[in-house]
Amino acid sequence: METFADWLRAREDAALRALLTARPELVTPVPADLTALAARAGTPVAISRALDRLDRFTLAVLEALLVLPRPVSPQNLADAMDATQDDVHQALKRLELHALIWENGGGGAFAPAPGVRPQLPHPAGLGPPAREVFAGYTTERLAGIITDLEGEEPRGFADSASLLDRLSALLTAPEPLIQDAGPEARDALLQLAWGPPVGRVADARRPVRVGTATTPIERLLARGLLAAEDDRTVTLPREVGLHLRGGRLFRDVPAHPPELTGSVSTPGGGDGDELAVRTAAGEAFTTVRLVEELLERWGTEPPPVLRSGGLAVRDLRAAAALLDVGEWRAALLLEVAHATGLLTRSGTVDGEWLPTPAYDLWLARDTAGRWTELARGWLTSDRVPGLAGERDDRDRVINALSEATVRSSAPAVRAAVLNVLASADPGLAVDEESIRARLSWLHPRRTGALRDRLIGWTLREAAALGLTGFGRLAPYARDLLDGHDPEPGLEKHLPEPVDEIVIQADLTAVAPGPLVTELARELALSADVESTGGATVYRFTPTSVRRALDAGRTAAELTELLSRHSVTPLPQPLTYLIEDVARRHGHLRVGSLASYVRGDSPAVLDEILADRRSGALRAHRLAPTVLASALPRGELLDALRGMGLAPVAEEPGGGIIITRPDVLRADPPPTAEIVRVRPGGDTADDSVIAAAVRALRAGDEAARHGAEQARRRGDAPSGEPPRSPAAATVERLRAAVQSGTRVWIGYLDQQGQSSSRIVEPVRVEGGFLTGYDATRAAVHRFALHRITGVAELGEDS
Repeated sequence: METFADWLRAREDAALRALLTARPELVTPVPADLTALAARAGTPVAISRALDRLDRFTLAVLEALLVLPRPVSPQNLADAMDATQDDVHQALKRLELHALIWENGGGGAFAPAPGVRPQLPHPAGLGPPAREVFAGYTTERLAGIITDLEGEEPRGFADSASLLDRLSALLTAPEPLIQDAGPEARDALLQLAWGPPVGRVADARRPVRVGTATTPIERLLARGLLAAEDDRTVTLPREVGLHLRGGRLFRDVPAHPPELTGSVSTPGGGDGDELAVRTAAGEAFTTVRLVEELLERWGTEPPPVLRSGGLAVRDLRAAAALLDVGEWRAALLLEVAHATGLLTRSGTVDGEWLPTPAYDLWLARDTAGRWTELARGWLTSDRVPGLAGERDDRDRVINALSEATVRSSAPAVRAAVLNVLASADPGLAVDEESIRARLSWLHPRRTGALRDRLIGWTLREAAALGLTGFGRLAPYARDLLDGHDPEPGLEKHLPEPVDEIVIQADLTAVAPGPLVTELARELALSADVESTGGATVYRFTPTSVRRALDAGRTAAELTELLSRHSVTPLPQPLTYLIEDVARRHGHLRVGSLASYVRGDSPAVLDEILADRRSGALRAHRLAPTVLASALPRGELLDALRGMGLAPVAEEPGGGIIITRPDVLRADPPPTAEIVRVRPGGDTADDSVIAAAVRALRAGDEAARHGAEQARRRGDAPSGEPPRSPAAATVERLRAAVQSGTRVWIGYLDQQGQSSSRIVEPVRVEGGFLTGYDATRAAVHRFALHRITGVAELGEDS
């Protein structure tokens, strides 16, 4: 092959699809042709992302290709790597699949792809060859080094190229020079032998000769065992480094990942796998319940948004106290709810954290469906709840729900950790250190303190959310990772929702399991949660009953609801409580004058005015049954309730204002991102990849034969663009996606001009049609509302 682009062009479509699947960022957007693809694949960003996906052994094979003299055969690599030819062959296949190497010149010899070498400046931890590292030296200085090493000045015409050749030959066997420099100088070289091959010294370019060198570094510089790259940097030549390593390229690079270790025992004995799954499912159920409980509260009492964004520390602590969990788990639930689109900030100037309308839709799903949404939100979110409460590099507190918790590497680390757990032997609870060792082999370039902390946080959060139990990945979590529906696998381990409660004479109600959604919301409205666990205990109080009446329920409706769902007859004390609260409820009505109090009996108002606490009301009598107050209506309501009364709010027309605890919702602002979609990620749709390959081939064809001929091959049929009803258009497009056939569509541009297109549909979703446009020889997204109609293509077309 003459060029890298020619090599790509000669690949089969299956190989191109595999390349674009492994490196999906190369088709965002789809390049015009394979020449453009080759150029994009060699850019620094694209090469860096591809290198980040390589395991330790494959990366080492690539580095060996950069170090070994060309041509490099698989046998040369196997000898240099101290590995089997089969292991090397598999690594070469992975590198070829990612287009990081290509066969240049035939004969089975591979070469690094364009752009790879600059991204690996010190392959295998070795410095450049002597010819490169001393290329910046002057002819006089090179001649001085060779004179000191050979004992006589260079004879004949000594230009820089010939001097570099002679110095390189001398450094091929540098042991006599190292011994002559002394043991301290050898120790300095050994510190650079296994990389990185560069060091920092002061005044590195100072002129020095063997006869005048006094320090170990000067003795190395004088003998050419170190080269000065600039005034503060010295580099170990590759020949010297290989000699110090005994000719080995790598100290220890295993061809296979380290074995996973951990515990195989299960607390309590019994069937360990079944117990682990039931434990994980229990945490999954608890997660759903806690998110619902928190958002129900925030729907009526939303906390404010900080000016800098995020949630105040005191509000996070209040949420943790409400849910009876640790602050880290409260932050996790909040971030997951935000990532799933159930929680956002209101659009007002003084914003509040409120549930979104999507929360009401989420409540309509079953428990398994709710958990699936939460788990997917956690997997794809780039927010790190574990950072909440810590301090940034400016010593400022990192608040939950703030932009300071965003870390772009979080989704990749979560997926990698869970995939390691999925690869473990059945019954093995992998320990954290083993996971770190495995990930260090799988992704050696993705290291650092944050990555290690993310691993620990991922394990903790996966257990809290119900993806793991006793350190083992639950089967339904495996389905989630594989892109399958986890709901059937989870649903069979969840307790069945019940619609019956046990109401006792002590004004408590016991729910023996999770309640159906309607009953749970009604019971939360009319009673207070007293305890949770295997069963939830609710207690009826005058305040809770009044809360239900304030929400528009009548005493008869409340009694009928409880009687219908109670497995025992309604206790008389509860009936009396409901009737007593209802009898006093609404006798007083509060409106706005600033405020007024209106009652049916003048005696009740006499009692209010005679009460010593009525001074705070700032009230005076307007009529026998009307009091006026300077307080706002809300404050007046609270003050009267604090006096043991049960007033209700009244609208100007005299009707009762019904207050509901779930009316507060916040639509995200137009620019808000509820669920972050990271473009150019590590996955891409197979159908889009296939369409991209067709577009690349078509682009190449157009480049060879001219754009006009390419357009002629893709010309739409003659005549007016087709027209069809909107519903029929969508149905026909979906049918074309299933059958994989091309269709003729009419499409309006931004100026309203209609044109004909021949399209092979790939996907119809989100108001767009994605498909291969043969008319333009490219993958395109069409807005469905601009498609005027669809028609079938005949065989002649």
